[in-house]
Amino acid sequence: MELGFIGLGRMGMNIAHNLLSKGVRVVAYNRSPGPVSSIASKGAVAAGSPLDLARKLQGPRTIWIMVTAGEAVDAVIESLLPFISKDDTIIDGGNSYYKDSIRRAEKLAGKGINFLDCGTSGGLEGAAHGACLTVGGPHAVFQKHEELFRLIATGEGYTYMGESGAGHFVKMVHNGIEYALLQSYAEGFQLMRGAPFDLDLHEAARVWNRGSVIRSWLLELAEKMFAKDPHLEKIGGEVGGGETGAWSVETAIELKAPFAMLAQALSARYDSKTNESFANRFVAGMRNEFGGHEIKEK
Repeated sequence: MELGFIGLGRMGMNIAHNLLSKGVRVVAYNRSPGPVSSIASKGAVAAGSPLDLARKLQGPRTIWIMVTAGEAVDAVIESLLPFISKDDTIIDGGNSYYKDSIRRAEKLAGKGINFLDCGTSGGLEGAAHGACLTVGGPHAVFQKHEELFRLIATGEGYTYMGESGAGHFVKMVHNGIEYALLQSYAEGFQLMRGAPFDLDLHEAARVWNRGSVIRSWLLELAEKMFAKDPHLEKIGGEVGGGETGAWSVETAIELKAPFAMLAQALSARYDSKTNESFANRFVAGMRNEFGGHEIKEK
């Protein structure tokens, strides 16, 4: 099996390493050359341009894109179009807005090129050792690439969700839930921090992870975070992100679905721009734990 891979950021690099470890021939390209040299040293085939990448793949080609949502995805697709052919497949594994994925699928279908939208979750750990994938697009195209998804995923951690846009729609909702869960944990730990007791927050997280109703991978990461910085004194309170949460709220309004928790969590992220609360420091630190997202140290 071989795969063209564009976008060697934190997630992309880990997925590429994962595939190489399983014997996949990876032809890799990145806008900046440093990551390409790094992955080439691990066995990938380096590509110096979209043209070079296309030339180094046998047809029909499959190319995985892992770049920032929005204009960057469109730019990568446009850069590939002169060099790819009918029946080639582009897979967008990033956090794209599902309506953009529908638009891209329709445009590429008109040129005879397949498009799959793949929501990728599991953070850096998942990217390196087995992610959770939700895929949208033509079912026959999904089936053709199912072995690839199986290699990237953990166990049975991949599935076909439906027509174009469905994979990224489900990932958008996943991220909205993630916002609300993080905010709930954050407010709970802030409440314990202000209690009339000298509570050990690391110990609370540790024991909750041993059989409690609220145990989770997020809480395991919180346990690790408190072990390193018991009072979160090194973490600034500004929380990044917000785009996928905003999409979730906007979509809930469109579909007339309840969104109180999503809206509250999104509002807290906006509030973090000027509020160095313990809860905001918790969320910022947690995003760094699972996704390697940058934190502003105090």
